[in-house]
Amino acid sequence: MHNGGVTEPKTYGDAVAVVTVTYSPGKTLDRFLDTLEKATDRAVSVVLADNGSVDGAPEDAAAARDNVHFVPTGGNLGYGGGANAGVATLGDDVGWIVVANPDLEWDPGSLDELLRVAQRWPRGGAFGPLIREPDGTVYPSARLLPSLGRGIGHAVFGKIWPGNPWTRSYRQERETPTERSVGWLSGSCLLLRREAFDSVAGFDTRYFMYFEDVDLGDRLGRAGWLNVYAPSASVMHIGGVSTAKASARMLAAHHDSAYRYLADRHRGLVWKPVLAAVKVGLALRLKLQTRRG
Repeated sequence: MHNGGVTEPKTYGDAVAVVTVTYSPGKTLDRFLDTLEKATDRAVSVVLADNGSVDGAPEDAAAARDNVHFVPTGGNLGYGGGANAGVATLGDDVGWIVVANPDLEWDPGSLDELLRVAQRWPRGGAFGPLIREPDGTVYPSARLLPSLGRGIGHAVFGKIWPGNPWTRSYRQERETPTERSVGWLSGSCLLLRREAFDSVAGFDTRYFMYFEDVDLGDRLGRAGWLNVYAPSASVMHIGGVSTAKASARMLAAHHDSAYRYLADRHRGLVWKPVLAAVKVGLALRLKLQTRRG
């Protein structure tokens, strides 16, 4: 419906759906689905937005579970593109979307806790739980947006001097895990208010892999929504199952996305020399890390 040339936002119901982008996820998918059942008391529909799996795991999961739906995306669209394709299949009854990696294990009650937090933040557009790594380490999933200075400092010194001030500031590792608004949240597990997701047209599909979550958090903030860290809900992320076999390619994708993010936000002739230097620095970093790997 149009009103004076402005499209009115859609009204959605209160149902919850989970969208996970699959690319030969292996056995981790069953753990994801098994633990999801204990993460909420609500009936939750799961969409497996499949980017071309060849291991049969997504098809098997959908055949075995009534609430799981296999949705081929038609190719490898990347993480954001796959997530957008999955969300596009949801009905208007779904007002809450979880976008999560399939190599995730939910703590009991964690999704219900995320939804409870969301009720306290009416302007919250995205909500992220505390994310643990398999060894129990808390992953710094709630961060500041990467300014040009912080981004360059983190990119240059992050690997060789992990405690440098730019990385510490960006990753917010010294912050006590408290419920608060942040610059952006890890895309490995996000609860999204669908109205907010719509308002920024979802993920930017130009980011094939990496930085799609940074970009989304920034655009949500610019649109007047909050990114809320909710550490009272927690999950465990195994990480790297689908990308482990192509680490050099993934590293290149990471650097391409980092450059795109900075270039999108620093337009005009005055920034050309700075961005040229950033591009050279990222290329050198890629060469060094690939050789080391």
